[in-house]
Amino acid sequence: MNADDIRAMIQPAQVHRDVYISDAVYRLEMRHLFTNAWIFVGHDSQTPNKGDYITTQVGDQPVIMVRHTDGEVKVLYNRCPHKGTKIAIDRAGNTGKFFRCPYHAWSFKTDGCLLAIPLKKGYEGTGLSESQNGKGMQAVGAVYNYRGFVFARLAEDGIGFDEFFGGSLSSIDNMVDRAPEGRVEISGPPLRYMHKCNWKMLVENQTDTCHPMVAHESSAGTAVKIYEQMGNPEPRPPAMQIIAPFMSPYEFFEDMGIRTWPNGHGHTGVNMSIHSNYDAIPGYFEAMIESHGEERAKAILDESRHNTVYFPNVMVKAPLTQLRNFIPLGADRTLAESYVYRLVGAPEQLTAMSAMYNRMINAPTSIVGHDDLEMYERAQEGLHAEGMQWVDIRRLHTGPENFETEAVENGTTERQMRNQFHAWAKFMTMSMEDAPGVAAQ
Repeated sequence: MNADDIRAMIQPAQVHRDVYISDAVYRLEMRHLFTNAWIFVGHDSQTPNKGDYITTQVGDQPVIMVRHTDGEVKVLYNRCPHKGTKIAIDRAGNTGKFFRCPYHAWSFKTDGCLLAIPLKKGYEGTGLSESQNGKGMQAVGAVYNYRGFVFARLAEDGIGFDEFFGGSLSSIDNMVDRAPEGRVEISGPPLRYMHKCNWKMLVENQTDTCHPMVAHESSAGTAVKIYEQMGNPEPRPPAMQIIAPFMSPYEFFEDMGIRTWPNGHGHTGVNMSIHSNYDAIPGYFEAMIESHGEERAKAILDESRHNTVYFPNVMVKAPLTQLRNFIPLGADRTLAESYVYRLVGAPEQLTAMSAMYNRMINAPTSIVGHDDLEMYERAQEGLHAEGMQWVDIRRLHTGPENFETEAVENGTTERQMRNQFHAWAKFMTMSMEDAPGVAAQ
């Protein structure tokens, strides 16, 4: 499968089903897309002290994010350069000043540099010191810490961080600016939820505004009916503030608007969102005024974006200080991680509200999340049906589109999905050009 084969899967208003169901395409995504793009690794508050680390993966590559002795965050491949043994298997911990391989006790500084080898004299004259293995644990190609959010590009050379994200970073800015002290911190471990579907289905769903009132009628719709039967008592419980907006009509979502940026990024909720009418938290606006001044505080909080997709596989929800990371494990298997962050200097009631939303909407026990999962799994199975090879993404597609510029459109457009697949083809083929006969391995 070469670059032309990849491009042929993406047409202006439809994509071939193989982008979701083909194992060969999945392997190429790991080899090219998740190597050339900037991928979320973690938040630096997960490693506050020197020697603190977390383990995760970028695409299918196991990595360690660690706080080095100089205070900087490093991202290393999680394998020993000797026999390939994973260095760390715990999700998080503190390694002190060095990592030690559990197999043959090779040790490495927290920036990956080789520190010591038992009986090192046995390697004299073997050329180990001049080899790649003799240098230590391999660092990824590039790392960038943006306001605490750590991203990595596996490729040694490629698109720069600022060029890749551009104006889309405004959603992270808005999330962090909501903290009176201008920083956020991780609030406990994420909710992890396995999905038997392709990772792109979860990403697309984040800006699909024509499904909530349909797919969630059985959950959110039932909750709204029960509340109405109770006489709509006031004050509204936080649970009803969270779940009722999912049943907003099509016109509401049309008026929300969708903004897209180059390289596959975009967000719903340009004008308002389902998060716009939550009850105020006592003391929060006052804390924001003290830090930012009234005009700036109002501008920050009036920005109520719904879901911001950071291509390829992350969603940020700034008003509720959440991040969802969709980790691909196969063509039909995805691990969703849903994180909650604490706004430093804000009332703890805000963190509690965010945690409640996470449990109600994103947890394995969620009554809402299972609606989506049902649709993903039905689609994953249905796409194997013969007779129709293409998936339609033409809603509000009226002609040629320029995805290299920012655009704001009707909130029910599928432009963001088309934007993502434009970027998908771009980064999938970026490193194929020099090897047009590259095989799907």
